[in-house]
Amino acid sequence: MNVKNNVRLLYACRFFQSLIPAYVIERLFWEQRGMTIPMVVYTELIFAVTVMLLEVPTGIAADRLGRRRLLILSALMGCFEFVILVYASQFWHFAAVVVIAGIARSAASGAENALLYDTLLQHGQEARFERHLGRMQAIDLTAAVLAALCGSLLASRFELELNYWISACAAGIALCVTLLLAEPRSAVSGEAAEPAAVGWGLAWTVPLRFFRKNPGVRSVVLCGIVAGAAMSYIYEFWQLYLERLNIEIAYFGLVSAVLMLIQLPGSIFAHRLKGRIRYRTLLTGIIAVFAAGFLYAAWAKDITGLAAMMLVCFVSGLLEPLTAGYLHHRIDSSLRATADSFQSLGENAVLMLSGLGFGYMSSRYDIFGGYGWMAAVCGAWLIYMIAAGGRKIED
Repeated sequence: MNVKNNVRLLYACRFFQSLIPAYVIERLFWEQRGMTIPMVVYTELIFAVTVMLLEVPTGIAADRLGRRRLLILSALMGCFEFVILVYASQFWHFAAVVVIAGIARSAASGAENALLYDTLLQHGQEARFERHLGRMQAIDLTAAVLAALCGSLLASRFELELNYWISACAAGIALCVTLLLAEPRSAVSGEAAEPAAVGWGLAWTVPLRFFRKNPGVRSVVLCGIVAGAAMSYIYEFWQLYLERLNIEIAYFGLVSAVLMLIQLPGSIFAHRLKGRIRYRTLLTGIIAVFAAGFLYAAWAKDITGLAAMMLVCFVSGLLEPLTAGYLHHRIDSSLRATADSFQSLGENAVLMLSGLGFGYMSSRYDIFGGYGWMAAVCGAWLIYMIAAGGRKIED
C-alpha cells in the first residue's frame, strides 16, 4: 500500500461516509418503527455517554496501535449500523445501533486527522494540512447535500427502507476504501517515548500535561469546543425555528442544503486566511459572529434571524481547519490522535452542560430563548478571549 495515496483515499472515505440518504428521513423511519420522542431522547443520551466514555481510549489506541486500524473499525461499525436499522423494530435494536454509532464516531475521531497529518509530514507537506482538511470538510458537506436532496426524492416515491439499503452500500464502499489506507511511518516509529513509557491507564494524563504547558493551544482548542457545541444547536433545531416563522415544510430541504453549502468557502479558504490574519484575530472574530448571530436570531424572530444563523454557519466553515491545524502543528505524532480526541470529548461535555440551560430557556421562551442562551455562552467566551484567552495564541 502506498502512503502517497492516503490523501485521495481519505477524500473518498469522507464522501461515501457522508453520502447517507437515510439521515434525511431518519426521524420518520424511527417513528414508523415505533420509536416515540422520549425513546429517541433516551437513545441520544446513550450515544452521548458512549462517545464520552470511548473518545479518549480510542484516541490512545490510535496512537499506540495505528490510526488505520481504528479507521477500519469505524467504517465496519458504520456498515453494521445501517444493516441493523433495516430490521430494527424494538427499542433495544435502536439502542444497540446508537452504541455502534458511538463506537464508530469515537474510533474515527482523532485517528483521521492524525493519519492525514502524518501522511503529509512523511512527505514534508505538513504545511498543507489546513488546505486538505478544509477540502475534506467541503467534500463532507457536498456529499451530505446530495444525500439529503436525493434521499427526500427517493423517500417520496419508494419505501423508506430503500434509503437505508443505499446508505449501507455507501458505508460498505467507505469500508473498502479504508482498507486501502497505509499507516504513515511517523505514526508507528515511536518518535516520542513518553506515551509509551506509561501504562494505558495513565496515558490520558500525557496530553493533559501538554495542554497545561501550552496555554495557546489550550485556548484555540477550547475555542473550537465552544463554537462546535454551539453549532450543534443550529443543526438540531433550525427546523423548529423555521416552523415558528411559519415557513412551509416544502422549503426545509432547500434551507438544509444552504446551511451546509454556505460553510464551503470557509472550509476551502481557511488555509489562506491564517497566513494573512493573526490567529487570535480570526478566532475572536468567529466567536464574535457566533455571539451576535445567536443573539439576533433570538431577538428578531423573523426571516432576518434565519439570515443571522446562516452567517454563523458561513464563518463556522473556518473552524475545523484552523483549530485542528493549530493543534497538529504543535504536537508530537505519538500524541496526535489522543489530543484530537480530547477536543471531541470536550465538545460533547460542553454540549451536554450547555444543553441544560438551552432546555430551560427553550421551555420558558421557546426556541428563541434557547438561542438567546447560546448567545450568552458564546458572549462569555468572547469576553474571556479578549481579556486573557487569546494572549498566548501564536501565529
